[in-house]
Amino acid sequence: MELKEAQKFLKENDVKFVMAQFVDIHGTAKTKVVPTSHLEDIVTDGAGFAGAAIWGMNQEPHSPDYMARAALSTLCLMPWMPGFARVVCVGHVNDEPYHYDSRYTLMRQIEVLKKRGWTMNTGIEPEMNLLKRDPDGTLKQADETDTLQKPCYDYKGLARSSAFIEKFVGSLQQVGFDVYQVDHEDANGQFEINYTYSDCLTSADRHVFVRMAASEIAHQMGLICTFMPKYDSKRTGSGMHLHISMSSAESNNIFHDDSDARGLGLSRTGYHFLGGIMKHAKALCALAAPTVNSYKRLIVGTTLSGATWAPAIIAYGGNNRSTLVRCPYGRLEFRMADGGCNPYLLTAGLIAAGLDGVDKEIDPGDPYHVNLFACDFKEMGLDILPQSLDRALDELEADKVLAERMGEGIIEEFIKVKRQEWQDYMRHVSDWEVDRYLEFF
Repeated sequence: MELKEAQKFLKENDVKFVMAQFVDIHGTAKTKVVPTSHLEDIVTDGAGFAGAAIWGMNQEPHSPDYMARAALSTLCLMPWMPGFARVVCVGHVNDEPYHYDSRYTLMRQIEVLKKRGWTMNTGIEPEMNLLKRDPDGTLKQADETDTLQKPCYDYKGLARSSAFIEKFVGSLQQVGFDVYQVDHEDANGQFEINYTYSDCLTSADRHVFVRMAASEIAHQMGLICTFMPKYDSKRTGSGMHLHISMSSAESNNIFHDDSDARGLGLSRTGYHFLGGIMKHAKALCALAAPTVNSYKRLIVGTTLSGATWAPAIIAYGGNNRSTLVRCPYGRLEFRMADGGCNPYLLTAGLIAAGLDGVDKEIDPGDPYHVNLFACDFKEMGLDILPQSLDRALDELEADKVLAERMGEGIIEEFIKVKRQEWQDYMRHVSDWEVDRYLEFF
């Protein structure tokens, strides 16, 4: 979109302000409100920020300004905020793209793919919980009648949240999302939205927009929409599955091959890309499950409904939802990630890991077609994902291949910020500890 076209679009839609938006290293949306009369400024120079005030930018109070430059191709309305539009930005410092900007990190990995003539496409499936607070601050489900032990796909649970769903889906459709289904998920008050896949950069931009839309629409209705990985210890956590395929000028999907002897419809390239993901799975865990809370989801065991639906064992299979990577014929579904991840950093990490597999022709081994939730992974000779954030960070820190391929210190900065998060958590005394130990001895 050219500048004049963008200005015309804003005028025709009576837009008064543009949100110049980027993310910090956590993947959280950061913005400045810019009057439309100054759109050109944020395209050419950028909206200025104090980088030291933003998580993970490797800046101090005396550092140069962090300038967020608008990518006009991402300009769209914010239907839940009449008069506002959003444009995604790329961080610049000293007039150069900034290596600590998460979106730019992904853009550089995309350039690596382009040199091979490839485009990675991803379809993201966000899960979320709809909650509310009582006047006394108590947190509970928005629909208190949603109490079934196995509530997945329940009609009543879906119907009684239809007002939120209608406004949420309508907002996404208004800006071009091809939403093709919404369902009630396995936890009470939990939902998933599905929309058509796109190139991986657009998918990451859209995931941030989904979180922005869902949280604010819920807030306007007096509710809370959370992408927290696990807010209820007894129920299934919220994931963010990524479906991955790769296209080229010669093929819509170079991962697809009907002659696959293993019957998963994967090509040699697809298996090698998968092999890279499996090899680097423990390190990727820190990017895919980047919070203390994430590891309450990635557990070995079951929930009240019968399964966690979250992988803890490093394995892949066909139409097998107990594996880390599911292969629904001709593509990969990466099931480790949760809604708390930074979609740009995770996608960049998946490209780096997958290409390492392609370059080294890594074989992922044989697929598993059994319920791994009910198996003894040790007897099967399988390994397990890190079971805490600090262990995942150890794995990421030890994985020099990912750090080298992603480049310029972004992994080191991520680890530094997340180590602080872990330290804060370890110093916190929880209600569980007080209840258990106060008069225990």
